[in-house]
Amino acid sequence: MSDKRYILGMDIGTTSVKVCVYDPKTREIVAKQSKDTAANIPSDQGIEGNKQDVPKIVSAVHYCVSRLPRDVLRHVTRIGVCGQMHGVVLWNNGAWEKVEKEGVVMRYEATREKMSALYTWQDTRCKPEFLESLPKPDSHLNCCSGYGCATLLWMLHNKPEKLKSFTYSATVQDFVVAMLCDLKNPVMSDQNAASWGYFNTEKNEWNHDILNSINFPTNLLPKVVKSGVIAGVLSESWNGIPEGTPVGAALGDLQCSIIATLENREDAVLNISTSAQLAFVVNSIQDVGCKTVEHLPYFNNTYLLVAASLNGGNVLATFVKMLQQWMLEFGFPIPQSKVWEKLIALGLEAPTTSAMKICPHLLGERHAPASKAAVDNIDLSNIQLGCVFKSLCDSIIDNLHIMMPKRILQNANIKRIVGNGSGLSRNAVLQRAVEHFYSLPLEFTSGGDAAKGAAIAVLE
Repeated sequence: MSDKRYILGMDIGTTSVKVCVYDPKTREIVAKQSKDTAANIPSDQGIEGNKQDVPKIVSAVHYCVSRLPRDVLRHVTRIGVCGQMHGVVLWNNGAWEKVEKEGVVMRYEATREKMSALYTWQDTRCKPEFLESLPKPDSHLNCCSGYGCATLLWMLHNKPEKLKSFTYSATVQDFVVAMLCDLKNPVMSDQNAASWGYFNTEKNEWNHDILNSINFPTNLLPKVVKSGVIAGVLSESWNGIPEGTPVGAALGDLQCSIIATLENREDAVLNISTSAQLAFVVNSIQDVGCKTVEHLPYFNNTYLLVAASLNGGNVLATFVKMLQQWMLEFGFPIPQSKVWEKLIALGLEAPTTSAMKICPHLLGERHAPASKAAVDNIDLSNIQLGCVFKSLCDSIIDNLHIMMPKRILQNANIKRIVGNGSGLSRNAVLQRAVEHFYSLPLEFTSGGDAAKGAAIAVLE
């Protein structure tokens, strides 16, 4: 009898699905896979809407898991899941089906006709005036556009019939857990519930009275459990993983990326992928004299103090695509990888100081939703491409520094910043900016991504 006991970790992200098999004895990843979901679909709200096709996301989950070695998967004893926070998907009974061959479940498929699209955290249909018309949540956290409760309240005002046609709602990662466990009612961790708005983390409950007072369909809200709790068990053997394997309630991708990276309480973690977050662990909610940071539920009744910017790697990626498009219009197609390589090389050679100041708010910010990107102090000395790229990288870190000034890290006795996310690890220009603005060493540890964190979080 083998003594191998592995954990499958899954991260259902904004652009891709990542899975890994984690060995808790050696703390090593035994196998991993990833796949871009290519799930974005047009919204009837134009650029203000941001929707994704859930069947495509589920298909990417199947692709990744089915390509892990079977002789490894049969030793999986637990499954941990995390994913993009804030978003909401609605569904009815029959929203998934098992595709079997000779009595064995080959894969799960989501049924498009029985569910809505996923309305993601990047959705901006809830304008400031709409949000201001809503009652204040009984919570230390605000409710912003892209948050589950805000999106559902927008639907209540603008598409009430659509809302009435569904029975359940949750994040997409909660949907995947419900599908794997064949749960009648979805289960949501406090990490994901807090990301929806109208949830009190200290009482661990939804603001039912407030929501009922404005006719919100509270029957749609999932049952909430503490992070790390088991939501159910695998309803069938799946790609060699035994039937009955416990599956944890889905967690937030930010929390899982941090649990995989953090080595001690004197570390802060900076994650730059699609968006950007700087965070460290605190024991309780405390006033740090800054309104642009949030306290998000972490593990073991602690919190993350977080500056969460909507503008991170997505801003740089948009700049790269713009350059590509310009060159294409001149008749010179250039691969994206070449653009990145050249920009980083030029940025490292650029002068250390520049009068150019960029506001990188291409997607606004939750504390300033109407803010836009802007460039100031352009002159003949700073219009070279390297200068512009360096100023853009500086602006992304400066924006985080405005949201969480270095004094907050100093007061918390933070000794270093640990880097995470491909947007940061591949970009030495950004790395220099971090050390400049925070006056702390930036290091990359053997940590890992959110999929590894999801596995660590469900350790027995």
